[in-house]
Order: sequence, then structure tokens, then C-alpha cells
Amino acid sequence: MPERKPRADAARNREAVLAAADRLFAESDSPEQVTMAHIAAAAGVGKGTLFRGFGDRPGLIRALYEARLEPIRQAVTDGPHPLGPDTPPQERVPALLDALLCFKLDHRHLSLALEESGAGNSPYRTQHYDWWHATLRDTLDRLPGYTGSDFTAHALLAAVRADLVDHLTGPRNLPREHLRAELAAFTARILSGPS
Repeated sequence: MPERKPRADAARNREAVLAAADRLFAESDSPEQVTMAHIAAAAGVGKGTLFRGFGDRPGLIRALYEARLEPIRQAVTDGPHPLGPDTPPQERVPALLDALLCFKLDHRHLSLALEESGAGNSPYRTQHYDWWHATLRDTLDRLPGYTGSDFTAHALLAAVRADLVDHLTGPRNLPREHLRAELAAFTARILSGPS
């Protein structure tokens, strides 16, 4: 039996919900302020539509995060230099981290909400974390003579955790370009090994 396409109104509702949630997370002072009721009202749909379409708040957050991350994921999986798989690892690792940092800067509260929605509120127990870790680890493994890629991938991802990005751009008020430059310098030190 062929797979059924969602009805046009269901697809429209899904896009309206994702757009409303995106806007609310961007405008909020804290991700906890964005509730399912707020999203339903902003999207002009009933709360039942949200729960049928996404299951629960973490399901909606994951769906929105994945939708917004998809262009980066495509660039990493199939794209050209500097994110694509054919990029030399010494160039690709910093590009991957920079792309993730920029994404978290652009979607700060959504990223916080996603990382807080992991099992036991752990950012390390989310599907997106596993994907980024595997991508970095596999890229590090391509560096000649490089060892410890599993731990190094975890350590590099810790530098772009959403709560750290939020702290540095919020209370510490560090500019975007400063953060990007610091991350690039940190990554270069890690990749160059002990001096």
C-alpha cells in the first residue's frame, strides 16, 4: 500500500506551528516561557493539533530543531567544502564547529530547549548530539596519526553547548565574531596536539 501524503491542511498546520514556535523561542527571554498553549495560540491551531502532530513539547522542539538544522545537515552529509565530507579533516573540523556555533547563536533558546529536553535533561542523550559526535569523531579519525578522537569529539562539542553559548552571549555579552574567533583558536590548538 503506498504511503499516504499528509493532507494539505495538516501540512499547513505543521508549518504554521513550526513558524510560530520558532518565532516564540527567538523572542523569549528563556525557553521555559514557551509553552504548548502559547505555540498553539500563535499558530492559530488547537492544542490537540500540536499533540497529535508532535506528541509533546520535547517532540515539537526536536521537530523544529531538525527542520532548522536540515540545511546544515545536508551540507555536512553531501555538500562541498568546507562542511562536506571531502574536505580535509584539518579544515573540516573547525568548519563543523563554527557552523554549529553559528546555528546555536542564531537559535539560542531553541537550542537550550532542545538540550534541556534530553533524557534526564542531559544534552548528551539527544539524537542530534549523537549525530554531531559521530561526525566529528569520524572526521578526526581521518587525521594522520591522531588518537583519542572519541573523547576529543566530546570535548570539542562541550565548547559549543547551548548553555555555554547562552552564558557567553547573555551575561558575558561576548560578540558573535569574538566567540567564533575564540572557538577557531581553541580548535586549532586541539588539532595541533601538544606543543
